Amino acid sequence: MLPTQTDVLVVGAGPTGLAVAVTLAGHGTTATVVDRLAEPPVTSRAAVVHAGTLDVLDRIGVAEPLAGRGLHSARFSVRDRDRLLLTVPFDRLPSRHRYALLISQAETEAVLADRLTALGGRVLRPYELTGLDVDGAGATARFAGGETVRARWVVGADGMHSRVRELAGIGFGGPADPGESFLLADVRVDSALPRDQVNLFLSPRGPLVWAPLPDGTVRLVATVADAPREPQARHFQALLDERGPVRRPDRVTGLAWASRFRIHHRIASSYRSGPVLLAGDAAHVHSPAGGQGMNLGLRDAVALGDALAAGPEALDRYATDRRPLAEEVLGFAAGLTRLAAAPPALRPVRDLLLRTVSALPPARRRLAVRLAGFEPPTATTPSRRVEGRAATAG
Repeated sequence: MLPTQTDVLVVGAGPTGLAVAVTLAGHGTTATVVDRLAEPPVTSRAAVVHAGTLDVLDRIGVAEPLAGRGLHSARFSVRDRDRLLLTVPFDRLPSRHRYALLISQAETEAVLADRLTALGGRVLRPYELTGLDVDGAGATARFAGGETVRARWVVGADGMHSRVRELAGIGFGGPADPGESFLLADVRVDSALPRDQVNLFLSPRGPLVWAPLPDGTVRLVATVADAPREPQARHFQALLDERGPVRRPDRVTGLAWASRFRIHHRIASSYRSGPVLLAGDAAHVHSPAGGQGMNLGLRDAVALGDALAAGPEALDRYATDRRPLAEEVLGFAAGLTRLAAAPPALRPVRDLLLRTVSALPPARRRLAVRLAGFEPPTATTPSRRVEGRAATAG
């Protein structure tokens, strides 16, 4: 049952919303978390938690439980069929989490939900937001069943099609095109590729991400011109045949689940409108290349939870600080996608550039830090050096 009043109302119980609530609970504030779904989803798009994000999650007691459930990936590789163009090792990262953690988003959500429960919080379901009346002292949220909740602050963590963002009148800018079309699946596959690394295959038709998961399946994500409504194993076999290894080709032996989705490159015009704040996909969406989306959302969430606990001035800094970081990530993800689909005339130059980066340790380390999601310190986030000391001490 919904309370009639709350200090913080978090709309959306995905990774971002849960992380906001866990962060607030650590500061002694109980948020009301609602979600329109009756049960948490068992399938998900995100499959990696990067080291920079794990360092941030360490501060809210979530990194180690996550690390215990996931597969520790030692490196990230970029390939053009059988040619290895670039290897980015994570063993020199400025962190004690010197790996990319491969784990289903559903597992990430489960760990966050367990942590929230341990701190005395919970998720209320199913409650669908239908209205939001904002005034100088807060907002009144209205729900489909007729219930209302009065809140001092409302957090929109309800995804790309955010109802909170829409009701608050916050713009969501981006190209007018229909967006990139993706296929995604967890498959069982016979493969000679190493099971301790993520592979990004470059192809004229777009990128193919190959990421092993702890249960023995492999997460495949690929851009396609026209995604079928109900993807089958044969569609992913065709993608592997078209973009994957040639000398020792992969063979799909089973399909755990599959879906299609479409992604625009968009960012909210503001992360704050009075008592309404945005985080995660409600604030920014982009290509999954590089696995940056959920990671940026989780870092948004901890920064926002800290800012809510600190007060209104910190919330202004949150909105000011986080949006430029999202712009940079959107540019990085778009660049990876363009790199994958370089026209034939430019592919030799692209491949030479990648092989050169791979041969230069300083350049390789910089790319590793960038992929791992380490952010420059801002007024609302501790520096990486301070976080590293805290993590080591813990």
